[in-house]
Amino acid sequence: MESPFRILIVDDFEPWRRFIAGLLQKYPEWEIVGEASDGEEGVQKTRQLQPDLILLDIGLPKLNGILAASSIRSIAPNSKILFLSENHCPDLVQGALSAGARGYVVKSDAAFDLLPAMRAVINDQRFVGSRFADCNFVTSRDK
Repeated sequence: MESPFRILIVDDFEPWRRFIAGLLQKYPEWEIVGEASDGEEGVQKTRQLQPDLILLDIGLPKLNGILAASSIRSIAPNSKILFLSENHCPDLVQGALSAGARGYVVKSDAAFDLLPAMRAVINDQRFVGSRFADCNFVTSRDK
């Protein structure tokens, strides 16, 4: 078997991190290598761990997820970013994708969107949840 993909979870809500960790334990292709509870810690742990995939919230203390993503892109260019947020505003999704994320999942949709999103993002494909089907998101990679 190939080595599992290394995951960093960055979210300030500890029960959510526990939920994600519990969910991913069932899948040997994913390995959680770290957790962070704010944006600054997320950037520091990314620098240390160089994970394959970062599950990143937007509404984080100290440094919001959009700003953290910009920092992460520069210190870990091979790490892929998937935003998990309660926010479902298309403008915020556009901002997240423009900050370097390859995917965006609304937390309430995670039960059916999270694993397909992780698989798409790790394969360098973009994923946005089906609730955004009518939106046309553009990033620098698309031009």
